[in-house]
Amino acid sequence: MKLCCKPIQTRLLGKGVITRCCYKEDGHIGSCEEFPYLFHLNSVAPRVANKIKRDATKTTGAAWKSEDAGPNRIDRWAMLLDEQELLEKYRVNISVLKPGVQAKLREKAATYEDCMNVAAKLTLLVYQMRDAPTPPQSISFYLESRFGIILFGSTKCIICKDYLSFSLFDEAKRGRAHIETAHANPRIHNPDNVGFAHRECNIAQGNRTLDEFYKWIYNILQRVEYRL
Repeated sequence: MKLCCKPIQTRLLGKGVITRCCYKEDGHIGSCEEFPYLFHLNSVAPRVANKIKRDATKTTGAAWKSEDAGPNRIDRWAMLLDEQELLEKYRVNISVLKPGVQAKLREKAATYEDCMNVAAKLTLLVYQMRDAPTPPQSISFYLESRFGIILFGSTKCIICKDYLSFSLFDEAKRGRAHIETAHANPRIHNPDNVGFAHRECNIAQGNRTLDEFYKWIYNILQRVEYRL
């Protein structure tokens, strides 16, 4: 599918760092939109739609701002800027943060294009979950034109490989979701490396790649002589 990609004006923090674009199909009728594939989820499951946008475009972090924790939820592409640009565009003085916090934030860096492609991929994965709402035909066509046939009921935790149910989104308590956005390699944020996982699985993986995590688990099982 050829996308419109016309620039969209914004007043958001960090204006001028990137040019936000329209992600509707080229030649569309009506106004340009950055997330055209989310209009249905915005209506039937707004918290899920907001999670997709947030996880695709923002860094993760503590729910507070401090010199130890660093800024919470900043544009991933902002982490590609140098210290001076980051201070001027986002009012973030990264130099005062501890080296470990700086490194963790820099690892979350991704281009605007990759972030937008991740948002569309996560939307596809949500609709492919068991118990997920059925997308309108226009959204099905859009997602299938970009990623291939929608396989309903096929989305699995990228870590334990068990099937994921859409209903788990509703079971979040006090900000702790049962489903989290996860990465096969935590230091790469693009549609080929992203998926969903159980919260417990994502915590267990930590900063390891999936290969590193599986080897770690295997070695533990070997040491304790565990037998199935």
